[in-house]
Formats: sequence, C-alpha cells, structure tokens
Amino acid sequence: MDSGFVSMRRRDFDGDMSAHELLNHGRPFLYREHTALGLRKSEFKDAVRSGEIVKLLDRVYVDVHADESREQRIAAASLIVPAHAVISDETAAWIWGVDAYRPSDRHRLDPSWVVPHGSSRTRLTGVACRQALMPDEDIVQVGGIAVTTPVRTVSDLLRKQWRPYALASADSMARAGLVRPVEVREYVARLKGYRGIRQARVLSQLIEPKSESPGESWTRLRLIDAGFPRPRAQVELDDAAGQTRFLDLAYVRRKVAVEYDGRMFHTAAEDELDDSERRRLISAVGYRFVIVRREQIFGDDNAFEREVGELLGMSPIARWW
Repeated sequence: MDSGFVSMRRRDFDGDMSAHELLNHGRPFLYREHTALGLRKSEFKDAVRSGEIVKLLDRVYVDVHADESREQRIAAASLIVPAHAVISDETAAWIWGVDAYRPSDRHRLDPSWVVPHGSSRTRLTGVACRQALMPDEDIVQVGGIAVTTPVRTVSDLLRKQWRPYALASADSMARAGLVRPVEVREYVARLKGYRGIRQARVLSQLIEPKSESPGESWTRLRLIDAGFPRPRAQVELDDAAGQTRFLDLAYVRRKVAVEYDGRMFHTAAEDELDDSERRRLISAVGYRFVIVRREQIFGDDNAFEREVGELLGMSPIARWW
C-alpha cells in the first residue's frame, strides 16, 4: 500500500467548502496544536462551543465539516495511542484493503490496536487496545503507522472471531493475495498458548482463495462441519448453451451444486430471472442445485444440510454453531 496511506485514502469533501479551507486541511489535531493553527485559546473554545470544531477522541479535535470516516478515526487515534501501539485485528485487515468486520459492525469506526505484553496501553472511549505478544517481524509500517503484517492479522482474526466470520476473513485476505494458505498454516502451527489457537489451526486448513464472498465461506464451512466432504469452489463448466459458467461450490462427481444467494445480487426480479435461466441451462447438463440464503446458514434448523445430504447419500452432523 502506498506510504501516503492516510492522505491518499481520505475522500474528497462535498459542498462549497473545499479541503484546503478546512481547519488543518480536515485532519485531526491535538488540543495543544490549536495555536499553531492560528487559533487563540478563547477562539478555540468558542469554536468548540458553537460546534465548528468537534472532539473526536480525548484531546483530539477536527473541523466539523471534515469527512467522518474510519481513516479519520485511525489518524485521530494515532495521535494519542502509545508510540509502541500497533493497529490490529479488523482495523488492520481494513488497512490492507479487506473488510473483515462482521455484518453488524460494518459501519463501526473505532480502531483496534495492540501493544506488547508488559507495556502501557491506552484506555480511551472509541479506541480498542489490548496487550499481546508482538515480535518485530509481525509489524510493518504503512504510511507511518505501525500495522500487523497480513499473516499476523489473519492469525489474530482466526483466533478471535466467531468461527464462520473467521474463515470468511481469512478467505478474503487470501483472495486479495495478501497471504497464502500454506503461509498461514505454518504461522499458526508455531504459536503455543495463544487463546483460540485450536480454532485457528483447524480453520487455517480450510482457507480458500477462490471464495468470492463471506456467504460462500460460511456455506462451505457449514457443509464441512456437517461432516460432508470439502466442496470445490468456483467450479468452471459449460452449460447446455455452450456458455462458460461458474458454480459457487460443487461436488463434481455427484454433480451437486451449492450456491449462496446474498441479498445484494439475488433479490431483484431481474436477478432472479437471470439466476433461474442460468441454473436451468446448468441443470440441463446434469447438475442438481441446492440454493441457500443467510437465514438458512445460521440458526438451529439444519434443513439445508439435510437437503444436501439427501443428494450426497449422507446424514449430516448436528449443528453446533
């Protein structure tokens, strides 16, 4: 990623006020810096009272018209966290270009940091900071900010996140080319005594760079945890019209296709017509389909696994997540 991460990723501002007219160019600043920005103490307090300047974090302020974004929160937190703090977990994945947040946290802006064991950590509202073993080889500088390396980031997510979300995060990092599955397996195999390491080691064996969405990752894990063989991802084939198609997941020898239909691309009437025609042409070459949505992947009802099991001639294991 470019070394000018913080400035390069900041979005343009809308409206009549351009970025150069914003106080400190729209970037967060410390309270003690207000005089360097041309504001007397009384002027600064008046601006805060009137709402022209807002407080982002303890001692950190920003022009009210500045962009409210995750980049902004990271830049703000970097001004006050300890010098030895390192961006970690979902925030690190986001810096590497991957959205690893669980669906309910997609709009959460609070950054996550980690500090080495035995060192001080910040306790600030709006900043998550934890202690952990942090060898130098697990840290890299991105735009002047210390961030966990991609493989360390994946390892942390595999250990800390809920099982299906953890695998989806690892798949996304692998698909982005940030890590190789073998690299992650070798990394977590060396860890001893880490919380969640058993889960990380199991899931590291299942990472699939071909997975194109979290829903596909959840579905694949649900099938594996039901006791079924690991399905192949993104299977290429020619349909009855001779057109090349791809299946989300498939058991090729049994000609069983399993596809996850997410809300974004499979709910409009036009999408449903396209899906129906595509699957009709694939069914014509012998494939049988099982279509699943999010509400069938999560919860206690294992109707999805039973349907797949009937086509495979297998009985599923009871759900446990």
